[in-house]
Formats: sequence, structure tokens, C-alpha cells
Amino acid sequence: MDRNSFHLKSVEVEVQVKGYVATVTSTLQYVNEEELPVEALFVLPLPAEAALCHFSTKIADQEVVQEIYADALRSGQQTFFWGETQESPGVFRLAVGNLPPKESTAVTLIYVIELAVQADDGLRFCLPSVLNPQCASTNIVACTCKVPYTLSLGIHITSSIPVSRVVSSCSLEPLIYLNTAQTQAKVSLSPGHKFNRDVEMLLYYKDAHQPTAIVEAGLPNAKQGSLMGDSLVMLSLSPEFPEEVVSSFGERGEFILVMDQSGSMAGSLMRNAKVKETLLLLLKSLPLGCYFNIYGFGSDFKSFFRKSVAYTQKTMEKAAEKVQAMEADMVGTEILKPLKHIYKQDHLPDHPKQVFLFTDGDVKNTKEILDLVRTHSRSHRCFTFGIGQFAGTALITGMAREGRGFAQFITSKDRLQLKVMQSLSFALQPAVVDISVKWTLPEGMSVTTLSPPLNVLFQGQRALLYAQLTGESSGSDEGTVTVHYSLEGQPVRNQFTFCLKAAEDTGLGIHRLAARSLIQSLEMEHREKKDESLREQVVELSVQSGVSSSFTAFLAVHKGSGQPVKGPLVRDAIPASYLEYGTYDVVNIKCVCVFVFTSDCPAQREPYLDLVSLQKAAGNWDLEAKLFDVLGKTEKELAKQKPLQVDSAVWATVLALIWLHGFRTAEQEEWKFIAMKATSWIRSQKVENLSECVQAGNAVLGCRVEEERLTYICPRHCHYYH
Repeated sequence: MDRNSFHLKSVEVEVQVKGYVATVTSTLQYVNEEELPVEALFVLPLPAEAALCHFSTKIADQEVVQEIYADALRSGQQTFFWGETQESPGVFRLAVGNLPPKESTAVTLIYVIELAVQADDGLRFCLPSVLNPQCASTNIVACTCKVPYTLSLGIHITSSIPVSRVVSSCSLEPLIYLNTAQTQAKVSLSPGHKFNRDVEMLLYYKDAHQPTAIVEAGLPNAKQGSLMGDSLVMLSLSPEFPEEVVSSFGERGEFILVMDQSGSMAGSLMRNAKVKETLLLLLKSLPLGCYFNIYGFGSDFKSFFRKSVAYTQKTMEKAAEKVQAMEADMVGTEILKPLKHIYKQDHLPDHPKQVFLFTDGDVKNTKEILDLVRTHSRSHRCFTFGIGQFAGTALITGMAREGRGFAQFITSKDRLQLKVMQSLSFALQPAVVDISVKWTLPEGMSVTTLSPPLNVLFQGQRALLYAQLTGESSGSDEGTVTVHYSLEGQPVRNQFTFCLKAAEDTGLGIHRLAARSLIQSLEMEHREKKDESLREQVVELSVQSGVSSSFTAFLAVHKGSGQPVKGPLVRDAIPASYLEYGTYDVVNIKCVCVFVFTSDCPAQREPYLDLVSLQKAAGNWDLEAKLFDVLGKTEKELAKQKPLQVDSAVWATVLALIWLHGFRTAEQEEWKFIAMKATSWIRSQKVENLSECVQAGNAVLGCRVEEERLTYICPRHCHYYH
């Protein structure tokens, strides 16, 4: 079959944003240009935080809709189904039957997702280019289909606070406000966009740190008192900590970096290299005055140092050398052993333990690990990173939850460095403890919290809580939420009032994400307790909400008749080569067109990481040959422009900062702690002619970086790098 015979003609995407939640509806139109029928197979990796709630295909006049069923496999029905694979949770696969010659097909999928908060308070929406499928056929290696087609994308925004702006690297039509309060707006891609890369948009609200609540009405025909029949409220908290409290945290912390060195990490040389680069960046970003150690584990474990050591130039250099020598050459994934050893180590006074754990696998003793982390939750925080499609979701999220930290999942094009630096910024904040949320509602109404108890809050990160509202108000249409917590021993209280009236035409995005949150909690509890009543609750909730679970699957049925689609049961394993960084095996299936929704290869090593590797523990750079290479200048050129009476280390550090600010602004969130250390070091040198030095540096590098950018440190972090 000709690789260009099965064409993607158009992609239409509609996004409904409600506060911090997006419902994404994508319709893809294909045509079979072959003279023979082809069987279409769709494979779609979804982000860990997304919930798929609809998938349908239409060939000619026949529409096949996927509906949630319990025990579809046990019933023995030979039907097509759509569900997660056993080998790769979060990767969905569906065989949809034959597409006749010259015939078109439309594929529609809907998922809901919480929008991630960026460092500048923007909400990031990404339409991944995985919706631009890879195609494979008999004796042809899968390749990107470079054929002409169009993408149309429209976003409708509804919020309780005004919309400020929407920005994107792609060309957008002007933002249109739909009401005078500017709480509703719409925006779309400019016509003619070619879907050859991810479409990223950043949405900004005014007063982004204000708590908000959005009430979503239930289904009119659903049973009252059920999750889908009642109204739900989504509470958003984005705290701002008092500066005097944060500043008292000082240069504290014992940072324990725990790295999976099992053989699976060697499955991709690119992945292994990225992890080592990220470890080096994290190591270089640690603040002076802290303590640290690095562990590697497989079936056993080993540490760089016998116990945690003070962060100095000598210990940092030794650790950096060991990081470069790390290989994925261990067998097994035994996380419990190193954790027990770490927790047995003496507690360092005034240096709370911060554990950063990286793994690409799963374990069979998740409950035992979570119990251990929970036992030590008052003496440490745990930040976890699941790398690749096969990282255990229950393990990664559970350890972060029990350890009052933060979980990150890194797949395909996600930048590991960016996510690790985000977690480091959280680890540098004092711990919030004793969090409580109190709801006050009018008489006649009650509230049931659907989210797990809130046990962590970070400045710069939003926390979402879902709750079910039951009954009717006999008077007031307002409710009140009061949040209490303790920060560095000081009590903090936040309270706000919200409207109980549900917004019109809000869809069911909040209901489905709330259902997903509750399903995940019940599934984890079922794994721990083996209580079959919990399984029944998951099945009932999954069927009711249309959100898949580990006990249910989407079953293909003919729309109208409601009869299952007859055919062979599809449960083949998905080759890992389909899912990792766009490398593929040959697919030898006669007259089958396989759509593998995956991503392109990641970028090569970032040049700024070469600069990072040269920075000293104190924050400065030395004037050396390797630095000349990074800056793209000769020693003679730099010596000629160097101002008199300026120390060579000061000159080198000024040049490094100008280069970062002038040429690598796109990665600023990744190197910001590197720059803070450098800025702090320059301040400590009390350079009298710094203005002249900056001016000379700009001249030799061809930049226009203002002096203020080399001397300013964000107040939120100034006490870590002074």
C-alpha cells in the first residue's frame, strides 16, 4: 500500500475552557485513496492528567460510538473495544473496521484536562502534534504523513474572573470578549495553519492568585443525588505566602536525588542522556548552604557519598563526575530499599529532607512504599518524576501525595529540565501543614468533597478541589469557603464567597474531571484493601460519568440500533517502539493502515547546558577555553573588550549572564536558579565599574541586555541565593 494513499484531510478542534479546565473536541477527516479497502487502527497516548470521555468514527453513513461498559470482556462478546492497554496505561487503542476504497472517515474524540499553571501565572493549553498521526502499512516503516491538510481551532473561555489575554507562538485571530465583565471570551487560530508542530497557547486571567469557584449544573435527566445529577463546584486555590514567613526559611534543605538505573532506562540513549543532563542542571541549581546526596538503584542501590555532604565546589565537582559516569546497568526496580536507607539516616537540624525520585517503571509493592513515605511525611517531602509511558501512575502520584510533594510525568516532547526546575522551586518553599477546608452553605444545602484531602500547597501552583452540592437553598445563593493552614509555625486563614448558581451551558467538563479524581482515589483504595465494594463503586461511577477506569472499557456500538459491533477482540500489546520518541518497527499487517499518534524526536542537547556545566558552586564562571567555545568567541576577542580593573571571573560571569539573557530566553525557567546564583555572586564582589563591564559584554556578544537583569533577583527566591 502506498504510504501516501491514506490522507488526513482536515483537523477541527473546539476547546471549552472553564476556569482551569478544558474540554477538547477533535474531529479528524481521512480519505482512503487506495483501490482496496484498509482496516484502520488508532493508537492514542493521552497525558496522565487527561480523562477521555468520547470516541466515535463515521464511515459513510455508519457511525460507531464508544460507550462505557462494565465487564465487557468477561461477557464473552466478540466486539471491538477502546481502552487502555495492559502494557501501557494511558495509551488507548481501537480497531474500527474496514474503510472502502475512495471512502472518507471522520474520527471524533473528546477529553477533559486540567490546565497547567506556568511560572508567569499563565495557563498552558497544548494541542499535541500526536493528532497528526504517523502511518504504517505493509513493509513500510512508519513515517510522518507530509500531505496538505488544514487545522481549525477555536477556544471559548468562561471564568469567574476577567480574561486578560491569550498568547501563542502560532498566529491568532484577535481575542473577542463576549460580555462587559470580560469573563467570557473566544479566540481562534488564524486560517491556513499547518499542523506540523504542537499548538501551544497561554491563557492569562486578571488577579490570577485570587481563589475562584465555578459551579457546573448536572444532567437534567440524571438521578438527583448522583454525581452526574447534582451540581458540582470546582474550587481553585493559588496561595501567596507572606514574604516575611518565606524569607525565614533561608538556605536550608537536604536534597536527596534518587535515580532509577535499571536496564529499561537504557531503552533509549536519548532518554538516558536527557536524564543525566537534567541531574547536572539540578545539581548546579542547588543553593549554597544546603546538603545533598545522589542514589542510584536497580535491584540494589548505591550512593555517591556515605552520607549527605555540604554543597561546596569540591563535592559538587565530584558528584558531577559521577553523574556523567552513571549508566542504566542495574537489574530490577527496587525502590523500597534505598528509601528505607534514606529515612534511617540522621536528621540534619534545620535542613528538612527533600527527596527527588526519577523512574520509568512500576513496582509490585506500591502500598508498602506509600506506607513508608507516609510514616516519614513530617520529616521530608517527596517530589517524583515518572519518565515515559510505562511509569506507574499510582506509584508516582502516591509517593508525592503521601510525601507532601509534587508529581510530574514526562513523556514524548515534555521538557524534563523544565519540570524538574518547577519542582525545585516548590522544594525551596517552606512546607504547608495542617490544611483544612470548611464549606458554609445556606440552609437546605450540603456538600460532599470528591477530591482527596488537601495536604500540600505551593506558592505559584494552583490546587483544585471538586465537591458535590446537594439540595436547594431556601434563601441565599452564596456559599463560603474557609481555608486554614500553618506555614513555618504561623497560622494562615483565607476565606472567600462564591455564587451557588450554575453558569449556563457549561457542559460536563468539571463533572468528568471530578469523576476521574474520585475514580483514581477509589482504585488506589481498592488496590490497598482488596475490597470488592470499592470496585463496584468504581464501575458505577465510570459507567455513570463516561470516564474510563481499570474495571471498564469503551465498547463500540452502532449508533441508532445500540447493537455491539461484531468482530474479533483486539487486545494485542502495543510495541514500546511506537511510544518512545518516534522510533518505529516495521509493521507487517496485510492491508492495514495503522495510525500511531505519537511525537517527533526531541531536540538535541541544549547549548545552555554546556554553559551550566562550567558554573562553579558559588555561582561564578572562570575565563577558560570551554567558555570561549560556548560563547562563540576567541580568547583574544574577549580579552580585547575586557575593561581594566575587572577581575577575570567577574568578566566571565557577566558574559555568561548576558549570553543567557540575550540568546536563551526561551529556556529561562530552566536556568533561572543558575542565573540567581551568578547574580548573587556578582553582588558579593561589589564591582565598582559593573555598568562598563555590562556595556562591554553586550558589545562583544552583540546583545542589548540591561544591567538590571544581571543584578535583580526575584524576592520570592532572594533568600536562597544571597
